[in-house]
Amino acid sequence: MPLLRINEVSVDFGGPPILERISLELHRRERVALVGQNGTGKSTLLKLIAGIIDSDGGELRFRSGVRVSFLGQEIPTELEGTASEVVCAGIGNLQQALNAYHHALEDDASPEALAHASDAIEAAGGWNAAHRVERVLSRLSLDPEANFRSLSGGMQRRVLLARALVEEPDILLLDEPTNHLDLDSIAWLEEFLLATHCTQMFVSHDRTFVDRLATRIIDLDRGQLSSWPGNYADYVRRKAIALEEESQHAAAFDRKLAIEERWIRQGIKARRTRNEGRVRALEQLRRQRQQRLERTGSAQFSLAMGNKSGKRVIKARNINFGYDDTLVVKNFSTNIMRGDRVGIIGPNGAGKSTLLRLLLGTLKPQSGELNLGTGLQIAYFDQQRAALDPERPVWENVADGNDHIEINGNSRHVLGYLEDFLFAPARARTPVKALSGGEKNRLLLARLFSLPANLLVMDEPTNDLDVESLELLETLLVNYPGTLLLVSHDRSFMDNVVTSMLAFEGKAGINEYVGGYQDWLRQRIEPIKVKARTATTKPATKASTGKKLNYREQRELEALPKRIETLEAEQEALHTQMADPTFYRQQGAEMASSRERLEQLEKELAMAYGQWEQLEEREG
Repeated sequence: MPLLRINEVSVDFGGPPILERISLELHRRERVALVGQNGTGKSTLLKLIAGIIDSDGGELRFRSGVRVSFLGQEIPTELEGTASEVVCAGIGNLQQALNAYHHALEDDASPEALAHASDAIEAAGGWNAAHRVERVLSRLSLDPEANFRSLSGGMQRRVLLARALVEEPDILLLDEPTNHLDLDSIAWLEEFLLATHCTQMFVSHDRTFVDRLATRIIDLDRGQLSSWPGNYADYVRRKAIALEEESQHAAAFDRKLAIEERWIRQGIKARRTRNEGRVRALEQLRRQRQQRLERTGSAQFSLAMGNKSGKRVIKARNINFGYDDTLVVKNFSTNIMRGDRVGIIGPNGAGKSTLLRLLLGTLKPQSGELNLGTGLQIAYFDQQRAALDPERPVWENVADGNDHIEINGNSRHVLGYLEDFLFAPARARTPVKALSGGEKNRLLLARLFSLPANLLVMDEPTNDLDVESLELLETLLVNYPGTLLLVSHDRSFMDNVVTSMLAFEGKAGINEYVGGYQDWLRQRIEPIKVKARTATTKPATKASTGKKLNYREQRELEALPKRIETLEAEQEALHTQMADPTFYRQQGAEMASSRERLEQLEKELAMAYGQWEQLEEREG
């Protein structure tokens, strides 16, 4: 039996259905990527499964005892306290009960008061739950006492992931988990999720992330779900074939309908009794055509071109900059020429946005020399979206209250221009504050691309964009004859767009590399460090108990790494088998047997690691 079965479920927020009579099953150990255009209802489906919203019809049936955890896109503004307190919030009133118990101990409370406080802990999940919080915080390398609000956005999302995991969910739902994470954190998250054996369902625009994790793709298109076993690359290829077939069928249907409509207009022949069947068939065709859902159009980005800049765009020599006693940029030199497409990467907080401001001359270096080229026309994409006025409607943010804008010497009505960015006229009159994250990014691109520019500066432009928009933006930037400075954590986007990389490595050090992200990986000075325990990595040990191992235990300790490697190899082989599209064509009993073996392997690995840690600890 699946962990979750969705049957004929619909969701309607007062307009056209977001989800229309959808059906879906989720099984153990699956990692399902949910894909689709912005606004199709991906987040709605996750919230439906998480119980945050209700359906307007149909049935969601969970296997008995199944626990579901949800990590949303946005970081809740109301969360306060330490990392431990935020994580404990995932288990009801556990933190409150723990605080009461510790206060009772500090105040030398009566045995009755201590017993009452202990009972409150049991009611909130028990001491095991408290130990589980500690274990999850340690597993995610989080400081329990760190103030949540003082953490970076990436670390805050790690705390929220810990809060979701502390419930020990059977189904983990993740909505854009890589948003605002740096490359190190994304690599860490991939390894973590690959080693986490609960069922996962996630929405992500990061194609590398999806391709590495997903064992199945679920496509949400026009309110309907379709399942595509295998990885993302297979899905893209087969989906393109399916859309072409759909287009051909629709064209054939429309030709038949046009013939029947011409026939009915002939009048008398159509009203003869012997033709009543044909009339009824035409009415049915009309109903089918009316009910047919048209696929949402693709965006059609176009870019206003400025005049050609000078050959040299930016020259920096030995520039230094810092805040107070913290050096951000140290002895940095570069020479950026017209037509270069330069990617900038580094950990969150390293100073990427500061470097952009230095290169554009809006920040003055504390030492060194910076020269900007001649004839520069700069357009800046700010990830904070400060250029957008949330109270004004969409169209006014692009045209500043004018009905027309000029693009490459041609006057266009602003509503027609915005339709290229998938804003229907009604949506273009909506206040910006009502837009989704993806819509705000498309609007910022529409505003940016309406400005004549020969130097594009883009700070995280890919956040919240759907894959189709990403690929269109890639094509536009690859063919852009001007100069591009790009900050992004999207590895595929970097590989497809940039010609060189500036990477923050070490303390304030910035190194330059030819090529994209994969080229940087091969050439980089300091490899990304990803914490992932394997049989060749010794677990952290505690102080030795002083009790030495006997001969049998010593032999057992020596054999355990090999046993763990064997179990992990079998586990990996099963994961590979289940990621193959042919796996889902087997008999149900065969698939169930594979899933049961995977569960058994997880238990055996947990026991082996437990034994290993105990014996290592005693060996000292």
